[in-house]
Amino acid sequence: LDFLFLADATVSLVFGVLAILTPHGIIRSLGGGEYNHSTHEIFRLYGCLRVAVGWITFNVRSVDDGRFRKNICEALFFCYMLQAMAVLRAQFTDKANPINWIAIILLTVIGGAYGRFRFGAG
Repeated sequence: LDFLFLADATVSLVFGVLAILTPHGIIRSLGGGEYNHSTHEIFRLYGCLRVAVGWITFNVRSVDDGRFRKNICEALFFCYMLQAMAVLRAQFTDKANPINWIAIILLTVIGGAYGRFRFGAG
């Protein structure tokens, strides 16, 4: 479980900082050539949440309370599964995007790993 927390923390912190610092040009290219300020701000806000998740998962590794760690796993399980469902919905209700499938798979795998520790024999 500590390895999962560390891996999640590392990826979350890196992605979060990159999302916060993403320049307008990249957002424009991801948006099909048009810049949308609201999209950029939402992306930055999601980056802030990723940094927070990274900070929490990095620091929870030192907590010895099994019940608390199980609750963290449960919260992250639902968090990642809900994100996967949101991206899946976007994949089927808007223009299909192969990056969405990568996100759906990654979010489901990470959520499943947390679910294994919370609900399984992990």
